[in-house]
Formats: sequence, C-alpha cells, structure tokens
Amino acid sequence: MRQWSTAVLPISILLTLAALTFWLRYATEFPDAHTDGKHRHDPDYVVNEVTVRKLDKSGTLRHTLVAEELRHYPDDDSTELIKPTLVYVQPGRPRLIVKAAHGRLSSQAERVDLRGDVEVQREADGKHEALFVRTSELTALPDEEKAFTKANVMITQGKSSIQGVGMQVDNKLRTYVLETQVSGLIDSHRLK
Repeated sequence: MRQWSTAVLPISILLTLAALTFWLRYATEFPDAHTDGKHRHDPDYVVNEVTVRKLDKSGTLRHTLVAEELRHYPDDDSTELIKPTLVYVQPGRPRLIVKAAHGRLSSQAERVDLRGDVEVQREADGKHEALFVRTSELTALPDEEKAFTKANVMITQGKSSIQGVGMQVDNKLRTYVLETQVSGLIDSHRLK
C-alpha cells in the first residue's frame, strides 16, 4: 500500500501540469485570421472606360456618368471612380457638366462624393453666359439635381466672379447659394 501512495503524488502532479499546459495553450492562442476577404477593402472588380446613363420613366436621358476607371468594393458596397464626369442633358436647359479627379459612388448610386479639382460648367444659353464653379470637393445627388460643399468655392460667369466657403446648388432652379465669407466682383454691364 505504501508503494501505491508514493506513486500517486508524482502522477497527480504530472496530470496537473499537463492540464495546465493544455489550458495555457488554448488561453493564449490567437483566433484564426479571416481568410474569406469579407473584412478587407479590396475591389472585387475593376472596369475601365465606364459610361452609365440614367433614364426617366418615359425613356428620356436624365444624366450620364462617365469615368476612366470604376472600382467596386464588396465590404461596404461602395464604388470608387477615377476622373468621373457627370453630365445633365435635359431639353430646354443648358447642359451641366461636373468633373473631378476622384469620386465615390454610394451603394444605391443616389450620392456621388467628388474630390480633387472639382469643376462645374453650366453651358451658355440665349440669356446667360457660361458659368464655371471650382472647388476641392462636392457632393452631388444626381436624381435630385442638387449638390453641396463646405469647401472654398470660386464661381465665374463672363467677367463676374464670386467666392465663398460652402455652397448649395439646385440645378432645377439654377441656383448657386454661397454660405459664408462671400466676396466678389460683378460686371456692371450685366446689371443693365
């Protein structure tokens, strides 16, 4: 009996050490990294020379979006645009062209965030000269024909120019409202 009791103590110590070793291994092990790509921000497809046209219910062209390159990201269902150009062509109104170095299209395409040398050009019509807007960023809502920015803005039309910080645009009403720090020069011939 004495031999059995002297063997129990070392065996119980070895079993305890083995259990602690297994516990420490699982307690300190890092979880496996996800390898399915769901949490990565990599494009699942890239398309060059893209043209997207939006038609109304009657089949009339409302606007066109052109980009040198389009990259779609599945993790947030967003789309990056390289050198996007948004063109509104509607009967009875001058054409409006919006260009930028980069853009980001929301998942439902209801919003386009433009950045980098953003230019807006409203072509001349019988009553008005061409209008040019320059800013560093602009958010466009193509279906609503509205846009806005909180950045510095410079607007020129003929010999007149105006600048400010922040702008609200409504293409249907043809209004460009500067929000703060507005200053400018108006051509006196336009006032007659």
